[in-house]
Amino acid sequence: MIVRSAILNVMTKAVEKAGRGLVRDFGEIEQLQVSRKGPADFVSAADQRAEQTLLRELEKARPDFGFLMEESGEIKGNDDEHRFIIDPLDGTTNFLHGLPHFAISVAMEQRGEVVAGVIYDPIKDEMYWAEKGKGAYQNDRRLRVSARARLSDSVFATGIPFLGVQEGEGHQQFLRRLEKVMAKTAGVRRWGTASLDLAYVAAGRFDGFWERGLKPWDVAAGLLMVKEAGGMVSDAQARKYKFTSQDIVAGNEKIHKSLLDLLRSAG
Repeated sequence: MIVRSAILNVMTKAVEKAGRGLVRDFGEIEQLQVSRKGPADFVSAADQRAEQTLLRELEKARPDFGFLMEESGEIKGNDDEHRFIIDPLDGTTNFLHGLPHFAISVAMEQRGEVVAGVIYDPIKDEMYWAEKGKGAYQNDRRLRVSARARLSDSVFATGIPFLGVQEGEGHQQFLRRLEKVMAKTAGVRRWGTASLDLAYVAAGRFDGFWERGLKPWDVAAGLLMVKEAGGMVSDAQARKYKFTSQDIVAGNEKIHKSLLDLLRSAG
């Protein structure tokens, strides 16, 4: 039997509790789609409720830790060496449209390094978790990145820029990159939840992933997941990925290099 550390037990219990609330709220979306007011305000409230649940549960267990959260921003803690990085609802647009593909992402950072991470898909009840030096898991199954070495056999995930995001040259750069990847691979998927894209790379479901303009709460847990599953994570120039990096690129060792080459050839 796999034994999770105390901090991972705290994190998984918190996301399970927040996940129950999101599933309940998600069940109301179909009715809200046809209301005059529309579901946007409701989804925003669901997002905030999930974040408050996570904050309350994690603060109860680790009262001195700091927080970096998508909705509420940064909260300084008495312990300046530890903080939780939280996305309470990654895949908000999916949630808004009644698409059952979204997740809660929580990472624990120690002295600037992510050392524990949890990504929870409450609809499928899939709990992805990892701890530095101890591997990555889905529920109780050990994860490994895929062993594929050829681009022609590989499927990739990405995020597509949309209205108000990376407009102009950012959109054009994405199209150039997509054209390069499409021409050499078995396929590209855009599922709209970056944390799960990274978890799926760790699980070998996707062979690689790239995206531009993500925030720390989008990737903090996922990048640890990929590394602990034997994969590689960098920016588009093959440098160490930092939260300030413009791009993130992930995959197994061979596919990661090949994907980097494709992206760089697109300019």
